[in-house]
Amino acid sequence: MNGSLFIVAAPSGAGKSSLVNALLARISGVRLSISTTTRPARPGESEGQHYHFSDVETFRRERDAGAFLEHAEVHGNFYGTRRSAVEPFLQRGEDVLLEIDWQGARQVRSAWPDCVSVFILPPSREELERRLRTRAQDSEATIAKRLVAAREEILHCSEFDYLVVNDRFEDALDDLVHIFLARRLRLSSQRSRHAGLISALLESGDA
Repeated sequence: MNGSLFIVAAPSGAGKSSLVNALLARISGVRLSISTTTRPARPGESEGQHYHFSDVETFRRERDAGAFLEHAEVHGNFYGTRRSAVEPFLQRGEDVLLEIDWQGARQVRSAWPDCVSVFILPPSREELERRLRTRAQDSEATIAKRLVAAREEILHCSEFDYLVVNDRFEDALDDLVHIFLARRLRLSSQRSRHAGLISALLESGDA
């Protein structure tokens, strides 16, 4: 039985990481895939927990060798998801979650059409800008660049299966949880997961 592959994407500052972390605390059995990036680690980030950090030369070499399920250049840095961080777990029946951008999501959907993709929207442009400033991680120039990039990213939200507006955090989290649980309750997933039960129930009808 294959596990389910989930994608969550959003413009920077929409609250994607906070929602994903809360989701993982709420639902068991979902593995967060750790992306590889060439950007420098931010304060508080550690190797293997937040990202796998790589130099540009190594990233390009691995990309050209086909090691990545998806990859993209975002804000001048490379990001990617190694196949080894996803495919073996799905084949063992585990659910895997990818936190990636729309470019990567498009590549993953092409390689794994049965995946479930979710796009997180901010409630307004003003709130998006406020959140970017509140987290105090970026310069004014970087914030301006992220706001311009946000419009480009939101243009692609129609490519996703679901949209969740992160206005009130708990409401957005509930929406995300429901999407994940609904996927697990699909007939194809339940039939594989409960094959023994279904077989036993059918046999009991023959007695």
